[in-house]
Amino acid sequence: MTYQLSDFLPTTKKECELRGWDELDIILFSGDAYVDHPSFGAAVIGRTLESAGYRVAIVPQPDWHGDFRDFKKLGRPRLFFGIAPGAMDSMVNKYTAARRLRSEDAYSPDGRHDCRPEYPTIVYTQILKQLYPDVPVVLGGIEASMRRVTHYDYWQDRLRPCILCDSGADIITYGMGEKVILAIADAYNNNVDTSELHNIPQIVYIAKEADVVGGINDNDIVLHSHEECLRDKRAQAENFRHVEEQSNMMHAHRLLQQIPSVKGNALYVVVNPPYPPLTTAELDASFDLPYTRLPHPKYKGKTIPAYEMIKHSVNIHRGCFGGCAFCTISAHQGKFITCRSKENILKEVKKVINMPDFKGYLSDLGGPSANMYGMHGRNLNACERCKRPSCIHPQICPNLNTDHSKLLEIYHAIDALPGIKKSFIGSGVRYDLLLHRSKDEQANAAARQYTRELITRHVSGRLKVAPEHTSDRVLQLMRKPSFQQFRDFKRIFDSICREEGLRQQIIPYFISSHPGCHAEDMAELAVITKQLDFHLEQVQDFTPTPMTVATEMWYTGYNPYTLEPVFSAKTPREKQAQRQFFFWYKPEERQAIERELRRLGRPDLIAKLYDHAPQPSYRTNKSKVNSKDERGQGGPSAPQPHKKKYKKRY
Repeated sequence: MTYQLSDFLPTTKKECELRGWDELDIILFSGDAYVDHPSFGAAVIGRTLESAGYRVAIVPQPDWHGDFRDFKKLGRPRLFFGIAPGAMDSMVNKYTAARRLRSEDAYSPDGRHDCRPEYPTIVYTQILKQLYPDVPVVLGGIEASMRRVTHYDYWQDRLRPCILCDSGADIITYGMGEKVILAIADAYNNNVDTSELHNIPQIVYIAKEADVVGGINDNDIVLHSHEECLRDKRAQAENFRHVEEQSNMMHAHRLLQQIPSVKGNALYVVVNPPYPPLTTAELDASFDLPYTRLPHPKYKGKTIPAYEMIKHSVNIHRGCFGGCAFCTISAHQGKFITCRSKENILKEVKKVINMPDFKGYLSDLGGPSANMYGMHGRNLNACERCKRPSCIHPQICPNLNTDHSKLLEIYHAIDALPGIKKSFIGSGVRYDLLLHRSKDEQANAAARQYTRELITRHVSGRLKVAPEHTSDRVLQLMRKPSFQQFRDFKRIFDSICREEGLRQQIIPYFISSHPGCHAEDMAELAVITKQLDFHLEQVQDFTPTPMTVATEMWYTGYNPYTLEPVFSAKTPREKQAQRQFFFWYKPEERQAIERELRRLGRPDLIAKLYDHAPQPSYRTNKSKVNSKDERGQGGPSAPQPHKKKYKKRY
């Protein structure tokens, strides 16, 4: 299908004129390039507002230097400005775990890394408030969502208050934003003042104590104040438990946190409970919006790496109940799964088939976790009362229906379509769900069938899974299953590949320097993975990101749920001492590894790693490492092993 310029949301005054618009209702400023695709948040919000009759434009990656002409070119909107800083946290996108500038920004044309500032939410808002002080600014996206209360900022190495304080914006919409952005737009359209929007679910606002809607009452959870958290790390850890639990409840409580007063008036950040998860019909409607599924024509001749990775993939559900300690998905999308209907998924697959460069291979049929589609609690009344951040840790909830049958139906229907040669599963697969044996024999049979079909039909040579570590003590803090489960799954994988005559690999992901992990744990990881014949490629040094339990442990030194002390490697020397064990097989690493093992009092591991072989004499530069720089915000990605992986998210 050929698209015209007017098929995209306008980005310039000329494009507005093509639609016959002389005034805009809402202008969105995006830190990403504008890709009109349901995997990119600015497009989703823009299309959602457009479907409700609002005149919406997007200004992608505005120049924040000089005379701010990009912020002025569309003028003043009738209702409000919206800030969509990007599909990935801007600081994770810009810097490595070692705080080094990345060479590429996957969400910018040709991967340019200079198209967005640090903290675009703050920078864009301050510019807009300077130019149009009376126009409301509404924040959304990962950056604001994860910074809705006091949070640790790894890049500044300090606690920061709610991002409303630093930005000067009027409201935060947190989580997935279709319902809340329409409620805000409708309120402003009805001439409601910002102060009267404060009863809308899923928003964050700042108010004087006397102006908190309904007053502070016994149903509210009052967190430790920002000042208390600055004085006492234990207070910050205690706060986080409440924030995470309420993010994952069907019927959450309102959260309040006092922030520094202004002119003697006590001020509170108020986090209203979220809307219920979208229904299947509502999620289908979101994916049915008239996306072109293409980058805006302004990028003709340029490549947007993140788009290239997902353009032939389809996201089939929303939400994740894994609750991994280092992941932000449940804090943003929630733990309850909302599935698209089979008909809706097939409709999108047919659109992909009709793309001119499609060769018959779907790169991914997935979601935050690929095999959670169709899973939910058997007794929903129990789910409504549940505060657990994970449905599968420390063990799989007996109320969870782990039946893979509905997902198999999706796979079979897609693979039967003319034009599909093969569909791959590029998103992460939870092998603990595949190994689980419940009292439901139908579910157990479906899990066995899914496992075989996954390995024989949906792997592009390499299946990537995420054991994350080999130490069960560290895995417990990560909220991941025992490493024995990975061993069990690998045996099944190898057995099926032998039976079917397949030459396929299983590629494990691992993390170093996670809270609770010591250098000795990494040394044992090196020995164990060597015994399993792995030369690790997909590895990551832990990066503290806002609103994860792992970050709170790393910063505060406490487990927020037990308040027990937790060790974390923090200095560059400590982190490198752990990371080097991933690459025991590189000759240039051997000397440092042997020295570290002697320092740890574990010289016994030297022989296990090097089999008494003499150390080679060499002179070489350290080679580049194929490492996974960013994890925790999930979605489909292309499975080709020779390409970098970029995960799609809102």
